[in-house]
Amino acid sequence: MANADHGGRPEAIGATAVGAVQARVRVARLGLWLIVAVLALREVAVVLGTPRGERLTDLETWVGPDGVLHVKGSLYDSTEFTGTPFGGLVLKPLTRAAEQALGWGWTFGTLLLVVVLGLVAARALPQPVSRRTSLLAAPVAISLLMLSLPVRNTLYLGQTSIMPVLLVLLGCFAVRGERASGVLIGVAAALQPTLLLFTPLLWFTGRRRAALSTGATFAACTALAWVAMPSDSYTYWVHHMAGVGLGGRADDLGNQSLHGALLRLGLTGPLEIVLFLLLGAGVAALAVRRAVRYAHDGQLLLAVAITGCAAIVVSPTAWQHQLLWVLLAVVGQVGRRASDRYVWPVAIVLVMTLPAKMMVPDKLILHPLRADLVLLAAIAAAAVVPFLSRASPYWQTPVPTRYADKVPARFRHIPLVPFLRRVISRPNLLFELLLIRVTYYAYAQIRLAAAGGSNSAGRITAEEHGEEIHSVERALGIDIEHWANHAVVQVDWLRSFFDFYYESFHFGVPLAILAVLYWRRPVDYRWARTAIGFATVFALIGFWLYPLAPPRLMPGLGFIDTVHGPQDFTQPDYGTLTELTNQYAAMPSLHFGWSLWCGLVILILAPRWWMKALGLLHPLFTVTAIVVTGNHWVLDAVGGAAVVGAGFAVTYLFQGPRAKTVTARAEKVSSDSRAPVKDRTPS
Repeated sequence: MANADHGGRPEAIGATAVGAVQARVRVARLGLWLIVAVLALREVAVVLGTPRGERLTDLETWVGPDGVLHVKGSLYDSTEFTGTPFGGLVLKPLTRAAEQALGWGWTFGTLLLVVVLGLVAARALPQPVSRRTSLLAAPVAISLLMLSLPVRNTLYLGQTSIMPVLLVLLGCFAVRGERASGVLIGVAAALQPTLLLFTPLLWFTGRRRAALSTGATFAACTALAWVAMPSDSYTYWVHHMAGVGLGGRADDLGNQSLHGALLRLGLTGPLEIVLFLLLGAGVAALAVRRAVRYAHDGQLLLAVAITGCAAIVVSPTAWQHQLLWVLLAVVGQVGRRASDRYVWPVAIVLVMTLPAKMMVPDKLILHPLRADLVLLAAIAAAAVVPFLSRASPYWQTPVPTRYADKVPARFRHIPLVPFLRRVISRPNLLFELLLIRVTYYAYAQIRLAAAGGSNSAGRITAEEHGEEIHSVERALGIDIEHWANHAVVQVDWLRSFFDFYYESFHFGVPLAILAVLYWRRPVDYRWARTAIGFATVFALIGFWLYPLAPPRLMPGLGFIDTVHGPQDFTQPDYGTLTELTNQYAAMPSLHFGWSLWCGLVILILAPRWWMKALGLLHPLFTVTAIVVTGNHWVLDAVGGAAVVGAGFAVTYLFQGPRAKTVTARAEKVSSDSRAPVKDRTPS
């Protein structure tokens, strides 16, 4: 009886645990579908809330009262219609619909296509997948599609670019029979000719009837359009060489094809055409070869994404609303380590949902990368990224993540988030760079927005706060800014030194420390990076809640701006929002806050006493520089110290004490045994 009782309890506990997991999955699925509904409503509100004449502009250009599909004459007289003659033939019946009804119908119809596309993509994931993945894949896929720039542009402009993608996916995954599959893909190619690249994919994966059907359908649709509109067909296929030159300048930043990138680099004429043909052919051949291999491996959705990315590269023009193929490449798995698995999908999602200006700094040397970011992602997916094969031993069992040993905390409930254990190996560099860049962009935008609803209102509020800070400092007897500012101005070399220090070390020193920690002390890198991240977030809250004019922007107090030169306080907009920064984001001082973070990190981690002392000189010089140049009040530095302390405190609260590395313990053991040991921090 005792054995029977004890034997039944684990079974009951196991059933309870399984039921709890299933309940959590159901709640997560419901939450994701609610997110889908919210995103759909948001897109409808954005599109239909825009004044008529500013929304669905491409659709209006085609089928409106004066659209190219409505009036008599050629489709391509104005070069505004960029589709194929067959596309024009399909859209012409829509000219009989009223503009308002067509706008509503087009918007909701496009949303329906997005939902269907997400459902098909979710069902096409390479097997095997867990039940949890199968339940959550559809709402996640639909949400990513709605957040992507191609879908948002398609909805706003009233484009048809989702239809070819959906037709290809339906042909590959939904319909039965190779002929029906080929018909759908052939119609997609008739709308977007570079999708003929799917023909060799079908042929070399053994679906030869589908390949033949694709070619025949494309030819039939094109011939039908040629019979119905011979002049337009000649213009498109012969005069414009399959649409080259339609829809605007090919070197426009919106054209993310290889042709557009070469034109932006300054190449023109026969040289550019030859390079485009050679490079495009090379990318296409390599992409089809890779796609065939992954299709044979059971990853047909990835093969479709690779082929679609190649179609983007070789297309004469690939506008933003036509770039949805890149997002489908998110299904590929990259990396042997478990900690690297999220890098590729995160990078793709960021590239496809955020503007390039957020991803790449506005530096001259980086302008080619900034202008062609989506194209480079398409080339990487089509020809470069080594996606894992399902036959790889790392497909199901990647190299596990190694964690640093837990350090006991003084408080019972610390850390609050124990699963955020610090990893011993280095984090992926690509993901760290993306994280730093996106975080800094958000920081810059919030800092710009923190001056108030208008320039004049922002200036008035900031100057009132400046008077408050000045009064508090006078009461405390620490209002030394005016004396220090005028004292340094009298000594030219000292003024030049502090001006240079203020302008030169703010970003360079923290980035240098992060780089050294990343390379030599990865566990400490994660600790330090998290602390400065929280400190910056708290500083942004301060900028938003308390815009403050620095001493140099306070009229009537007689401060000398040693860095920027004399001020003209008669200009009502001076010192508020500019293209570079918000001049009124003074409290707290991140100049001092980040320098204090540098000093503390060096003090804690540096192995030699002279390194610690040298590190503490940086915040000392920085606090002197921000005061004597008139850029901050003394209390701003106090605020900077407060947010840095809060950053370290929250890091401790969430993750516990700073983790000790395996190397440190090995060095201690070696020191006890009097045997020198070389630093071997795991990488």
